[in-house]
Amino acid sequence: MNIGLGLPIDDPALLMSWARRADAGPFSTLGLLDRLVFDNPEPLITLATLAGATSRIRVQTEVLIVPVHNTAILAKQTATLDRLSGGRFTLGIGVGGREDDCLAAGIDIRRRGRRLDEQMTLLRRTWSGEPYSEGSGPIGPTPSTPGGPEVLFGGFAPAAIERVGRFGDGFLGAALPPQFMDGLFRNVEKVWEKYERPGSPRLVAQMNVALGTEDTVEQARHNIRSYYDFGGRADHVANGLLTTPKEIREATDVFGGIGADEVILYCWSSDIDQVDRLADALF
Repeated sequence: MNIGLGLPIDDPALLMSWARRADAGPFSTLGLLDRLVFDNPEPLITLATLAGATSRIRVQTEVLIVPVHNTAILAKQTATLDRLSGGRFTLGIGVGGREDDCLAAGIDIRRRGRRLDEQMTLLRRTWSGEPYSEGSGPIGPTPSTPGGPEVLFGGFAPAAIERVGRFGDGFLGAALPPQFMDGLFRNVEKVWEKYERPGSPRLVAQMNVALGTEDTVEQARHNIRSYYDFGGRADHVANGLLTTPKEIREATDVFGGIGADEVILYCWSSDIDQVDRLADALF
């Protein structure tokens, strides 16, 4: 099972150092979250920069709120990132749930799921080299990965699971303990069979971690509360933060036991020494 790192967003100037240190270590992936109306770096631009500063580690959106993006431009951006990274890019996708993001992007929050379904059809068509739409030609460049970058869908609703079978390569489950993730993983496998997809879906779990001093842990909790400060779940998510090597090892082992192909350790504090602490704890 692979172990990746989710990157903190509170100090973008440190992300190059995070990426280089992770690339020199045992980690498989660098993940980066998305919001529009928030103080976070734009993920595709940031991951392109980090891909250029690294040589082997994968880069991944975790997750990109695709409905707030222009579809044609997104097709070009993602194909370019996949090409420039040598196929090291994974597009993690979600519908989002913040009304201010949708307002700023000029989309109807009530149609974001239907919009995403329409976007996925266009993205898959474009990545395969077909004309984008009637009257317009293909949009390049050709991705390094045949058919487009790997796509993982995140979310908890049945529609998100269904999209894995229809459009995706796998599922990304975030901020849920293993006993709940187990059911989601099994549902993904059933949908995969329903659509008669070959092989197996990739199953990726994300857990929130902070390993270090009390200041590191408190910074992480503060950043989680700020990001999830909508819908009344901020304290619940912050209280689920894993803060000891034992907790992180045990949760990682359980995720492996329910079939996770990869676990992303999402770091909410900019304390870069966590890269080495987590490597020591797990490897």
